[in-house]
Amino acid sequence: MKKTTKSLHAKVDTSNDAPISTPIYQASAFEAHSDFFYSRKNNPNVEEFEQAVGLLEDTKHALATTTGMSAVTMTLHLLKPGQHLIINKFLYGCSYKLFQWFCNQYQIKLSILNLSDKDKWDELPMADMVFFETPTNPFLYTVNIEKISALFKAKNKDTLIVVDNTWATPLFQQPCKHGADISLHSATKYFGGHSDVMGGIILTDNELIYNDLLSNRFYFGSNLGPYSAWLLRRSLFTLDVRLAKHKTTTLELKEFLEKRKEVARIYYPDVDGIQLTDYATLIFFELAEEFKDKYTQLAQSLYLFSTGTGMACVTSMIAQPFSGSHASMEYSERHEMGLDERLVRLSFGLEDVQDLMSDLRQGLDALHD
Repeated sequence: MKKTTKSLHAKVDTSNDAPISTPIYQASAFEAHSDFFYSRKNNPNVEEFEQAVGLLEDTKHALATTTGMSAVTMTLHLLKPGQHLIINKFLYGCSYKLFQWFCNQYQIKLSILNLSDKDKWDELPMADMVFFETPTNPFLYTVNIEKISALFKAKNKDTLIVVDNTWATPLFQQPCKHGADISLHSATKYFGGHSDVMGGIILTDNELIYNDLLSNRFYFGSNLGPYSAWLLRRSLFTLDVRLAKHKTTTLELKEFLEKRKEVARIYYPDVDGIQLTDYATLIFFELAEEFKDKYTQLAQSLYLFSTGTGMACVTSMIAQPFSGSHASMEYSERHEMGLDERLVRLSFGLEDVQDLMSDLRQGLDALHD
């Protein structure tokens, strides 16, 4: 046998290896006798990440995807032309525009409602899918999953209730335990937590839904890559520790900001202890009227808050939703949502809370210059 052939087939025997940390299976294909087939369908790193998140959120099934938006898109493809999708009024800007584009492309009726408005609950129409975030992006409004699910399923038992659970995390909220059919996350945020990996994940207790989503992922080519899955799995080891630090920092800095005259209003979710059991990391606040045009000055005055696209990571970030996360929306759509240049989003990292407080203090003081 020629040395080139020998070199091509050289392999180390790993059958007796027992690594403490699962290695990266950077393989596109597996032998026919393997439990795996092709990384577009399944991969050991992806399945381990799915299993870990499923255990945290206490669901039977989990599917990892390339990004949070791919998780949303895959879920939308459970709808058929002529059906009715209802979305909440308060929603991430890219999701909002995706729903508009998708429904127009596939002849699906789209309705936009304020699902947090209890006075409108008696007027809810029949739907085939209802999609909402809780807490919402922006404003951190909460939606009662159990009540919304019961109201819609009373009109149509087959209505799919889909909850974006990104900002609550599985540690603080499990939507499928409160009436949701599907829960999904942008794994890029809390799960990754280090601004170095992207991913999404969909969770459900319904086996039929799971099988449909499996087919969607296989044919769409939306399966998470092994290296990204490995990074996300690694980061999950510290999720509860990071959230504990995020939580104490968030509460202290919320109290600090409440005393500042430059801040007109702070948005923080309703932690009811039943559906949403706790909360951490993100808050929104509105600049007082006299400082309404000074977001850029504030952001540039801060040393510890980056302005990059991201959140829920180990370093702190500041953003203006009007020109950032919701910039893809028309001005009238942002206005209807209640968005303007005064709204600021803060994501608190793992820095010392006193350092962050000092940085915010000098940044807000600088607005008077």
